[in-house]
Amino acid sequence: MKVISQNTAFDGMQGVYAHESDACKCEMTFAVFVPPQAISEPRPVLWYLSGLTCTHANVMEKGEYRRLASELGLIIVCPDTSPRGNDVPDELTNWQMGKGAGFYLDATEKPWAEHYQMYSYITEELPSLISQHFRADMTRQGIFGHSMGGHGAMTIALKNPDRFKSCSAFAPIVQPSTADWSAPALEKYLGADRSTWRPYDACALVEDGARFPEFLIDQGKADSFLDNGLRPWLFEEATKGTDIGLRLRMHDRYDHSYYFISTFMDDHLKWHAERLR
Repeated sequence: MKVISQNTAFDGMQGVYAHESDACKCEMTFAVFVPPQAISEPRPVLWYLSGLTCTHANVMEKGEYRRLASELGLIIVCPDTSPRGNDVPDELTNWQMGKGAGFYLDATEKPWAEHYQMYSYITEELPSLISQHFRADMTRQGIFGHSMGGHGAMTIALKNPDRFKSCSAFAPIVQPSTADWSAPALEKYLGADRSTWRPYDACALVEDGARFPEFLIDQGKADSFLDNGLRPWLFEEATKGTDIGLRLRMHDRYDHSYYFISTFMDDHLKWHAERLR
């Protein structure tokens, strides 16, 4: 692991790091904020997964999480959204596919399968690195994200309920197998057999019996992607009759941007901190 940058903020340390990934077969970059309490004791870990076209830097620069994360004693890990590099396949004119659009899955189809193993990277390789290099309490982990990252957070939590104690999302893609901006990518990554898509679809996972205690979802009503891409009401419908708790908050006038995310970031950090005590 190499250090790209480290900056003191709110008495903690915001770092950016890179390492050679075995899962993605390229150099991967990620950001970690370590609160001041980690000087004396291991602290809970909260994973933030970003959306389409983003890198580790978007939430780090615009998410406004450090003040409260420092106060609450939360380590915040912000991975990249896809493999990177000249050898990594891409679709240069398609922002919904390839670099910046890994969808937090393990691709099975050529040419994507060699590098696009983001599920394994997020759930296995990067946690191992975090546990080795940071004073992290890996028995207390939460996960959240935005848009494509909200999809990633929810599906990862549903498949790993013993690892994660909390999950929330900003404007998540709750049913990517039928959404306009994700179904074409799933077909390219996973093939035409839609049954192989279900492990990467939050609504399908719930229908197939996956369970997680509760979710917090914030969604802006002025989000231009709401009706064709996000559709949180589908997850609300999927959880009816189950023991899954869902707090879905719909906000007038808010869109899909980091203005929206930063507005409700404190609420999400407090939600996770309560469950990671």
